[in-house]
Order: sequence, then C-alpha cells, then structure tokens
Amino acid sequence: MAHAELFIILASIFGFVMAWGVGANDVANAMGTSVGSKALTIMQAIIIAAIFEALGSLLAGGQVTETIRGKILDTAAFTQAPDLLIYGMLASLLASGTWLIIASYFGWPVSTTHTIVGAVIGFGLLARGIDAVYWEQITNIALSWIVTPIIALVIAFLLFRSVQYLIFESETPIKNSKRYVPWYIFLVSMVLTLVTLLNGLQHIGLDLPVWESILIAIFISLIIMLLGMILLRRIPINHESHERADFHKIEKIFGVLMLFTACAMAFAHGSNDVANAIGPLAAIVSIVQSGGKVLADASPIPFWIMVLGATGIVIGLAMYGHKVIATIGNDITQLTPSRGFAAQLATASTVVIASGMGLPISTTQTLVGAVLGVGFARGIGALNLSVIRNIFMSWIITLPAGAVLSILYYQLIEFIFSEIYILKP
Repeated sequence: MAHAELFIILASIFGFVMAWGVGANDVANAMGTSVGSKALTIMQAIIIAAIFEALGSLLAGGQVTETIRGKILDTAAFTQAPDLLIYGMLASLLASGTWLIIASYFGWPVSTTHTIVGAVIGFGLLARGIDAVYWEQITNIALSWIVTPIIALVIAFLLFRSVQYLIFESETPIKNSKRYVPWYIFLVSMVLTLVTLLNGLQHIGLDLPVWESILIAIFISLIIMLLGMILLRRIPINHESHERADFHKIEKIFGVLMLFTACAMAFAHGSNDVANAIGPLAAIVSIVQSGGKVLADASPIPFWIMVLGATGIVIGLAMYGHKVIATIGNDITQLTPSRGFAAQLATASTVVIASGMGLPISTTQTLVGAVLGVGFARGIGALNLSVIRNIFMSWIITLPAGAVLSILYYQLIEFIFSEIYILKP
C-alpha cells in the first residue's frame, strides 16, 4: 500500500495528541472530586492517576475498535477506497485532539467519546454521504446526554441524603459513622469491583460469567469491609466532647474512602476510555497491515498502541489536567470527602447500570450529574449555576465541533495526499 509507513507515523503522532487531550480533560472524571474535597492534593491526584490510568490502559484497556468502526459508519462504503478511510481516521484523531485541547484550556469537562464520534461522523458525511452513518446509534448517544447525568444525579442525591440522615444529622455522628461507614465501604468495593470484572478484564483474556463476577465482587467487598472495620476501631471517640463538634473526624474517615475510590475510578477510566484515543490509530494500522483491505469489525488493538495511548494520557494529565480538575472539584459546588465519596460512588454505580442496559455513556457527564446531585442535596443555592451553564453548552457543541474540525482536517489531508500522488514520478 502506498505511503504505508507515512500513514502509521502520522497516525501515531495524531493518536498521541488525542491521548494527551484525554489526559488533560477526561481524567478529571476520576480525580476532580478527590481534589475538590481536599482528600488529595493536585500533585497526589496526578501521581495516583498516572499510575492507575496507565495500569488500566495497559492491563485492561485492550478494547476492540468495534464502536468506532462498525457502529458509527458503514465501513463497507470504503471498500473500493481504503485510503479515504485512512484520511478520515487521521482527521478524526487530529480533530478530537484539537477540541480536547481547546476545552481543557477553558476548563470545560467534555466527553471524549462524543468528540471522537462527532469527528467520525463529520468525515463520513463528507466522504460517503448521509447513508454511510448509522443514525440510530447517534440517536442513542444523544439520549445518553440526558439519561446518564440524571441517573447519576438521583443516585448521588440519595446517597448523600443517606449519609446526612444516618450520620451527620444523628445524635451520635461519630458512633454512627463507625456503624454505617463499613457498609458504604462494602458498596464502594462491590460497585467498583463489578465495573472492573464486567467491563475490563475480558480484554486480557478473563471473561467471567455475570454470576461469577457478582460472587467474586461480594467476596472481595466483604474482605475490604472487614479491613475497614478494623481501621475504624483505631479511631478514638472522645466521650467527653460533644460529638457534633467532631465532624472533621468523620470527614477523615470518608477521606480514606475517597483515596480508594480515586484509585479504582482511575483504573476503570484508563481501561474503558483509552480506546477513544487510539481506536482510529488501530483502525489505520489494521488497514495498512492488511494491504488496503477494510478492517474487520472487531480486530484487537496491538499492545504498542496501548503503550502509546497510556503514555499520552499520563503526560496530558501532568501538563494540563489541573484546569478541568478544578472545574469538577471546586467550581460546580463545594465538596467535602463525604460529598465527593457520594459523587464518585454514584458515578461508578451509573456505569454499571448503564452498561447492563446497553446505554452508550459518557463518564464526564455521569460525574458532573453526580456532583450536581450532591449539590441539590444541600439546596439549589449550593450550586454555581453559571459554571453549570457553561458545562452544558460545551456538551451541546462537542459533537458538532468534532464533526466540523474533522471535515476541515479531512479536506486538508486529502488535498495534501492528492498532491503527493500527482507529484509522484
């Protein structure tokens, strides 16, 4: 295939740019609430996210590029012109990376999934027309903008209200925290273990039945719950002081939970969302290696591409992730460890529910909805409505922004390579 090596080099560079954008923007899903609640500092969050995002990407992130290639565009339309599909995937990577960098600069938490989907739609419309796009799938994605934030909002609201009722508003909050926090530990462990077992480990050859995954999750969660009970017994209770004055001790307990949820959420995010950055790169490599044949719907991502994606995510987070982390953690509503815990557990729970229902989800929108739910539990006055308005507007324009940028880049790339073919002796 002509220009095979050049295609792979360009795809690797553009894929790295996209991964950098994911790290700068989307990793705030895992870290924003931890930083905003003061459970972790920015530097601690970056270190934890770098480790667990990379582990999630490398160990459990080998997702097939099925959605990008088989559920958005009809790749059969490119059978006679595989070069056009390569141009489009290059344009999609560059367009998505550009939009994520712009959004990160302004501190907007946008959906990387919707960005890359919008980019693929854009070049598909230009290259092969309206019939090449699977519009039913696009409709499902649009519905997810509404469904997932609402689910997360409701779960976070109920979770935090239960914390308020059972612990903070009780007559003996310290004693009640020791009584009920172990069950919250069990919930956290159960949900996040299920996320990993059901959505991650099949990519490294461990594809367990649902009932086995549930039993394993219960067993692991009970062990972690017992460990939590042992640690909680070491926290002294001052019977001479008024328990309502010791809320900082309760928040320290939830701070420990936030550390655990931050690590688990970073691992889950790395395993699930890295394909947004490198799916088109894997598609290009597959086309080139097959000699120009349009790829199958479910070819796996090579390991070296996973390394490139993980590296880009970590570097993007370290260099620019602090802006979106600040938006999620500080600007929507004031968070404490107990509030951040409710938001993160609601996010993870929504991922499990939506995955079971087959809904296409955005982890960004899910977490923002959860943070809003915590804010609503404290009253509408606890929310920064201007920040929320800006976030919603950035969600609305993400898919069309990706599409427009992709169309522009596609035309530019096609023009450049057509000139190369003309100049070729």
